[in-house]
Amino acid sequence: MFGLSELAIILIVVIAVLGAKKLPELARSAGKSARILKAEARAAKEEERAEQAREQGLQPEAPRVIRGETVTRDTAADGRP
Repeated sequence: MFGLSELAIILIVVIAVLGAKKLPELARSAGKSARILKAEARAAKEEERAEQAREQGLQPEAPRVIRGETVTRDTAADGRP
């Protein structure tokens, strides 16, 4: 019978052959998700630093601008325009 490494190779080949059309889209989506996660982690870290600065009575740093996609809000959170 097949070992684990052989089954993994066969599975990778099958996914590559059957999902060749979807792979670029999936890779793009994974990249966007990774960038969003990284930006959110940075923002949380900056927020934590600002909170610590406020607790110590210091002036927090100016917010950093993170370049990325521009998102426009058509409606408020409660559904009003």
